[in-house]
Order: sequence, then structure tokens, then C-alpha cells
Amino acid sequence: MTQTALRFGRDPNALRSEDEPLLTGRARFTDDLTLPDQLHAAFVRSPHGHARIRGVDVTAAQAMPGVKAVYTGADLAQAGLGPIPMAMRFKNRDGSEMALAPMPVLPTDRTRYVGEALAMVVAESPAVAQDAADQVDLDLEELPAVSTVDAAAGSQTPIWDEAPGNIALDWEDGDGAAAEAAFARADHTVSVRLHDTRLAPSAMEPRAAIGEWDAEAGRFTLTAGSQGVGLLRKMMAEQVFQVPLDSVRIVTHDVGGGFGMKVQPYAEYAALLFAARVLGRPVKWRASRLESFLTDTHGRDGVLEAELALDANGNFLALRAHNRVGIGAYVSTFAPVFSTNNTKNCLASVYKTPIIHTRVEMVLTNAAPVGPYRGAGRPEAIYVIERLIDKAARQTGIDRIELRRRNMIPAAAMPYAAPNGQIYDSGEFEAIMDKALKIADWAGFAGRRESARKAGKLRGIGLCCFLEVAGGILDESADLRFEPDGTVALRLGVQAIGQGHQTNFPRLVADALDIPLDKVRLIEGDSDEIPQGWPTVASRSTMMAGSAAYLACEAAVEKGRQLAGHVLEADVGDIEFNNGVFRVAGTDRAIPILELAERARVLAESRDELPDELPLGLDSTEQFVSQGMSFPNGCHVCEIEVDRQTGEVSVVNYVAVDDVGKILNEPIVDGQIHGGVAQGLGQVLGEEVIYDEAGQLQTASFMDYTMPRADNLPNIMTAHHVVPCTTNPLGAKGAGESGVAGSLPSGMNAVIDALSEAGIEDFDLPATSGRIWQALNQAG
Repeated sequence: MTQTALRFGRDPNALRSEDEPLLTGRARFTDDLTLPDQLHAAFVRSPHGHARIRGVDVTAAQAMPGVKAVYTGADLAQAGLGPIPMAMRFKNRDGSEMALAPMPVLPTDRTRYVGEALAMVVAESPAVAQDAADQVDLDLEELPAVSTVDAAAGSQTPIWDEAPGNIALDWEDGDGAAAEAAFARADHTVSVRLHDTRLAPSAMEPRAAIGEWDAEAGRFTLTAGSQGVGLLRKMMAEQVFQVPLDSVRIVTHDVGGGFGMKVQPYAEYAALLFAARVLGRPVKWRASRLESFLTDTHGRDGVLEAELALDANGNFLALRAHNRVGIGAYVSTFAPVFSTNNTKNCLASVYKTPIIHTRVEMVLTNAAPVGPYRGAGRPEAIYVIERLIDKAARQTGIDRIELRRRNMIPAAAMPYAAPNGQIYDSGEFEAIMDKALKIADWAGFAGRRESARKAGKLRGIGLCCFLEVAGGILDESADLRFEPDGTVALRLGVQAIGQGHQTNFPRLVADALDIPLDKVRLIEGDSDEIPQGWPTVASRSTMMAGSAAYLACEAAVEKGRQLAGHVLEADVGDIEFNNGVFRVAGTDRAIPILELAERARVLAESRDELPDELPLGLDSTEQFVSQGMSFPNGCHVCEIEVDRQTGEVSVVNYVAVDDVGKILNEPIVDGQIHGGVAQGLGQVLGEEVIYDEAGQLQTASFMDYTMPRADNLPNIMTAHHVVPCTTNPLGAKGAGESGVAGSLPSGMNAVIDALSEAGIEDFDLPATSGRIWQALNQAG
């Protein structure tokens, strides 16, 4: 595919356009908005992990001054509101349909996790709404709860009658018989059973929303922080309210972090729209931090079992994995995708493993639903592989670097058909590993370990070679319009949530059209304004929306050639386009593109002056459909020290070398990698959502849920090894999730390497000081 020559790189003047309003308080988040005649909502939430709903008495709440209405699940069911389903369904390995377990707006029969909304109070102020919510009397019959994967899988305590043993989906991919045969002839086999801790996304901006109803137009408007208005609109219109798509408008302003969590169409949003329609006034709600912990879709949560077979020389023969993913009480929008394909697609990683067999069980639990969280199934795959390789190195006596090197896919093998169905278009995996080892001074580690030993500390080093599969949904559109005010507006269906869209996309257009940057406007986050599009997930915005934007620019230039030929009275073949100007080759007859756009507008208004075969203007809407996914990859090296006396882990050095394809703005890519590394190391060092046996959330504040702080992280050294992607015109591969894929495995491998000095060769997440102290004391 022809690739562009974009003028982007490490330019100290290429500052993020988004930062000034964010840092000076001029950003516009949902909770900043106050609409005329606005009401406020508060939700009555379940105090039990599992209970039968016998009654919801709203009498006292309804009688309180300032209360406008109280709604229960029965009210919404009577009004015909449907549940929020998954976006895609998969079949069980026996060919039967998976269990649906859709999310109700407000349940009528059972509540299945602590914090689930059971009723909504609407009042004149947030305080009155909350006071009234406290007066709603719930009559609940508590039922046994199974809130962890191990407790729920195969349990006789059903969360959904339609899912025996609480298995929503039992799925497989690959040739199980071939894998079995490979293991039978193997000289070495290693296995792991890993706990993938449940995580709280913890976005800086809590969820918030405002529902509106225009009675005259018969139309809803929902303003909410999201990761893409198109999917949210489609779900609310077609699934929940069963109205035409154009009867719903979704608006998203600035978003204070998403990480996958804000892609979900939430029950609260539907309830607000319902109340706005009934009451004829806007209804607003903002989650408290407690509500965020209770009800935002969580991330990860699983038990990962895997085996690796090797021959006598350490060559990989086969890999088989069996993951049990705890998806919570309901199947969220993308749960079937990230639980299955996202993990399966990454299990080959950068290694030439010839046979891969994957089995996944999606396990319903009495816990908040799990949604995509940065990486969304990909880090789990890499974590399994890299833990297996380090374990195989210890068992076979082959150096862990050498074992990886022997099994790496060579650059000369590209394009490479992986056994899990992906075709890698590009990659130089061994060169990236060598670069990371050199920057991290891997060769000098022995000396640093000895110095740590003398200081009474254990020092460990770990690495992770990884490949992700990015792109997700492989079609995206861009709408490019030349406006009457002389600007160019780019409308995209993806949504900025911190990745720098306002910086990158206008620059891309300005560069492609050779026009001043201040002449380009980016429009996102309004379903009335933008093409349908898909959400910002799977590190897809640049490779998909960016490519669509570039194609729209190319289409505009081609239309411009035709119009310039007419205006300049020349053959189209003689029209050149350079520096933002159409020119008749070899002459001084020329017209700038923005002037041509205005000229075309005037001509179009008097159609008789414009031949029928010519376009009416330069406006262009183009769709980019990728030939396949992209494959960002890299090698990360993490070095840690463990205090023997306290068990405290200190990350003392971190190196990240990544291939994200062509880079539009290097500081933005570095920032994305830094953020991902912080989130991956956060899981290593202590982040964990914990429910007790009754389904009560034990980590419902930042006093209990241990987010990493700035002083937990070292100065992260980043470097890049650019191998352009060949399946999109920008050559981009995606950068948003690489940091997590590299940091979770390298961090845990470093911890185990340190603990091996004390005779500990197996250790599971999280590496908290208390757990490490206990392991060290038990090891003597």
C-alpha cells in the first residue's frame, strides 16, 4: 500500500493542542454543564452480592419535598425498555449458543452484584435526590454469592438459570489433537497457573451524564463521557428504547480518561433518558468515587492456565492455554471479544510456535461486569507466554535470552502466517530485543545484583518480548468538509480520551493538503455531526480513522484537480498539486486549494456554469477498510529491588523499546507508553479489586485499592524501532496499549528473578510487600 510522507517526529514545537485548556481549567467535562430547568438523579443500589427482589417501596422517598419521581425496574419494564446486550455473540465449542445475560436498566427479579442500581430518584438537587434515595425501602431475600472465578466456575449456585455452572461461553480455537500429539513427543513441558487480578479502571473523571427529551422533535439527547458516540447511540436507540437511530443524539465533550471502561453503554444513561422523557426536563447524574468502584466495568479477572512443549534443543513445539475469565454478573458489550479473540490472537506473539490451542470459559460471577481495560485480553496472552518461557529456561538450563532468540520469528519471514490465524505484515523482533538489552545494560546486571546483595536487598531483572494485535474493527470513515468560513473541518467517529487527537489529526490534514494548521478543525463527539464510526478501542484511532482522514484528503485533492482544470482552462492531466496550490504544469496559472474550494462553492450554486461530470466541491467522505490488523510489538526490560526486611518492591530501572509503525508525534507516543507501563506495573505492585465470600466489595476506595504513585515508578527510558505497517497508508500500528503488554510480564518476571535468590521460583500477582514478606519468611 502506498504510504504518505508525513512530516512528524520529535519536534519540541509540536506541543499537544489539548493541554492548555486542560491545564488551565477551560476544558469542558459533562459535570461542568448545567442546563436550564435541570433535575438531578440519585440511584438506590443493592447492598447484597446476590438477592431476590421481593419489593421496592418508594412511598417515603416519593413524599419528600423536592422529589419529582422515583422509578423502579417495574416502571421501566412497563414502559418497554429493553436490556443492554453484548455487541457480538459467539458460539460454544459444541456449536450451541452462548448464554446472553444482558444488562437490565433496572432489574425486576434479582440483583446480582453489590452496587447494582435498583431504583432511581429524580429531584430538584443532588442532595435532595440522595436523601430521598436513602429512604427507599428494599425488600431483598439474600442468596448465596459466588464472586470469584474459582468459586463460580462449576458452582451449583446459579447466577443465571440460562448458564449452568455459571459458564456463559465455553469456546475454543485451534487443533487440540495436534497440540496433544506435540506434547506427547516433547522433550520438555512446562506449565503455569496464574491469577489475573481484577482491576478498577479508576479514570480521573467519574462517569457523568445528562438526559434530555425534545417532545416536539420526539428525540433524546444524551451527554456523557464516552469512547465513541456511534455505538452508544446505536445501543440506546435500537436495543433499549427501540426507536429509529435518528431519534437519539449522543454528545461527548472532554473525557477525563477511559481505558476501555467508557465504551460501555451503561444502565444509568438509559434511566436518565427515560426520566427526561417522562418529566419533560433534563436529568443529570454524576457518579461518586464509591459508585465508580462499585459500578464501572472492571478489567482483567481470570485464572490463566497454559502449557508449553519444547524439543531437546529448546524449540517450541506447541502451546495450549485454558483461560477462565471472570466477566461479572452480566455480559458487557465487548466481553465475548476481549475474553476470546483478543487473547487468542496474541498467543503466538513474536515466536514461531507451530501449534496453538486455546480454550476460554467466560465465567459469570457476583461482581461488577468486566469490560475492556487497556490491553483487553492481550496482556493476558503475553503474560502467559513470557512466564512460560522464563520457567522453561530454568527447567532446560538454556539462558532466557537465548531461548527467546532461538524461537523468534525472523524479519525475513514477513509476511508471516501465525498458527492462530493472523498474518504479520512486518516486524524485526530480534533487533528490538537486542536494542532493549543494550539500553538496559543487561550485561552489567550481575554487578548491580551483587551490590544490592551487599546492601541486604534482592535485585531482579525481567524482560518481555511481545506482539499485540491492534485495530479491532477494521473499517472507519472520515468526513472532510471545506467550510464557507475558509476552514477545513474533519469529522471523525472515534473519540479523544487523552491520546492527542486534537494534535495529530488536524496536523495530518494540514500536511496532506499543505494548508496552515490553524485552518483545520477537528469535530468528534456529536452523533449529529460525525460519520457513524466505531469507538476508540484496540489502539485503532490513528491506523483506522487517521487512514480514513488521509484518504479523504487524497479524494479532495483529486476533486480539486478536476475543478482546477475547469477553472484554469487546462487538461486535468496537466494539473499539479504542491504546497497547497493547484498549478498548470510549466505555467504561472495557479489557484490555492482553499480559494478553489470557495470558487467551487460559487460555481455549484449556479450549476449551469459547471459541467455535469465535475464534482460540486472538494468535500469528501471516505471509508478505510484495512486488509488486516496491525501488529505493534516491542521488548521491555524491568529491573527491581526487594527489601528483605519489609518485602517492599522498588522499580529501579525500566526500558521500553517499541515498534508502533510510523510515528506521527513521538512525545504523544512516549506518553502513551508511559501511561501503559504505569498501569501494567500498577497491577504488578498491588492493584486488585477484592470481593469477599458474600460478594461485598472490600476495595471501594483509594485507601484500599492501591494505585501506583509517581514515586513508585522510575524514569522510564523509551526508544523506538520503526518498521512501517504495510496495510494502511499511514504505516501506523497503534501505540495505546503496548505499555501494558510489556510491563505486566516484565515486571513479574523481574520480581520472580529477585525472589529466586531466596529459592522462590513461583509467585503470583500482586507483588505487595505483605505477600512478598510472607513468602520470604516461609522460604526461610
